[in-house]
Amino acid sequence: MLKGACMFTGHRVIPKSRHSDLCKKLWDVLHALYDDGVRTFIAGGALGFDTLSAQAVLELKKIYPDVKLNLCLPCRDQDKMWNTLNRERYRNILSLADEILYVSDKYTSTCMHERNRKMVESATFCIAFLEKDTGGTAYTVNYALSKGLTVIRI
Repeated sequence: MLKGACMFTGHRVIPKSRHSDLCKKLWDVLHALYDDGVRTFIAGGALGFDTLSAQAVLELKKIYPDVKLNLCLPCRDQDKMWNTLNRERYRNILSLADEILYVSDKYTSTCMHERNRKMVESATFCIAFLEKDTGGTAYTVNYALSKGLTVIRI
């Protein structure tokens, strides 16, 4: 576990009505965590909140060069079914990341779940965009709480 590391979990679809407010809250929380000594942020590379979070960390890194963006990815071919814009955005994030860990070389039925657990087990904080009590994000938040992480819901 990286003491003071923060991981992200959230939905793949962000309602347009929530996007601006979510970005502002995320930015405020990232700055507060940085002020509290957090320097390592772990994103899972999925579309939606993971992408938004990774991009926000990269912006924070422009202000504070000691910030690290680590990616914990489910598999090497995660983006194979994505459209061109999302694939380009993803590959740009990969090119700027400080570390990349792949849970699996190829997609498996469990690689997303394993990725989420690995991120929780590597962090002490979790920033979550959670709007429903079912699915992978809800599971990850509950797992983070069971492991004693400080969960910050935005």
